[in-house]
Amino acid sequence: MKKQLSLLFALALTFPLARAVFAQETPGKSKEDRFEGRVERSSKEQSSLTVRQVGGTAQKTCLFDSSTKWVSQYHGEKKVNDIDASQVKDGDYVICKGSAEGGVIHATLISKRLAHGNANQ
Repeated sequence: MKKQLSLLFALALTFPLARAVFAQETPGKSKEDRFEGRVERSSKEQSSLTVRQVGGTAQKTCLFDSSTKWVSQYHGEKKVNDIDASQVKDGDYVICKGSAEGGVIHATLISKRLAHGNANQ
């Protein structure tokens, strides 16, 4: 009987502690913000892209720096190609991922989406 009470008491103490530890880990993983659309304007001097949501009026500025990863990918395919900022032009469809503050995304990844008909991109 004493062993059962001891075990029950130990479980009663351990369970809330374990829950608290796992609860602390979950909020630490912040969700990355994502915005996609067509590039309206690009500025190498300001390290920014102004992106307008397709089919909508929303627009955001995607800021990039030397740590931003640039990739291109055909729609529906798994192969991802590394590119550089010079390969993204006005009118291109992009997905910007990073942390957002208001209408600005500090991009950690900018993905240029390719159409299958455009073999030269």
